[in-house]
Amino acid sequence: MRTTTSEINLADYIDHTLLKPSATPEEIQKCCRDAIKYNFPAVCIYPYAVQQATELLHNHKIAVCTVIGFPTGANTPAVKLYEAQEAAENGATELDVVMNLGWIKSRQSELIYQEIASICEETGQTVKAILETTVLTDEEKRLAAEICLDAGVSYLKTSTGWFGGATVKDIKLLKEVSRGKVGIKASGGIRTVEQAIALIEAGATRLGTSRGVDLVRQQKEG
Repeated sequence: MRTTTSEINLADYIDHTLLKPSATPEEIQKCCRDAIKYNFPAVCIYPYAVQQATELLHNHKIAVCTVIGFPTGANTPAVKLYEAQEAAENGATELDVVMNLGWIKSRQSELIYQEIASICEETGQTVKAILETTVLTDEEKRLAAEICLDAGVSYLKTSTGWFGGATVKDIKLLKEVSRGKVGIKASGGIRTVEQAIALIEAGATRLGTSRGVDLVRQQKEG
């Protein structure tokens, strides 16, 4: 039986995202205020805005999430680790880490594992590994997901949104591979309530989107 839109509260799933490079302090403030208003689980902003978001969300049960190695994942492991540690020190409790796509393509499993595991271990925060599923084969998605599970991530995330977005097919694949051990974050190109519901039905436990407010309003309007 298909889930109806009234049975799922979209606000419970949304990582309220503001990742445009030109975002101003005023826009970060509005992003956080919207998250408070709609009780979203998290805001997702660039590392430079973590301190501001942490202060604005003080005393609210809304996680401060930031991106690491964004959007290409091609930084060195040392740079990513430093970025992750600094973000955690500044108040980020969730880290969306872009994986090294070249290493995935060349099957360099040990390098991938070491990079992700070090961030998980050294920060102690919730790590979401961004696989960038739109540029990987199904075999590569499975490999990357398995390595990330072994490395200790809390979520598998589909995309940065820069190279395409989440699909129901990829969410189902990640759900199959993860076997319920971690959360699954669908991200990129989520524009309609119907699309959001379909991703949740497929297994997504978080939705990364800059359209969270619009989606919630659309759902309420029916």
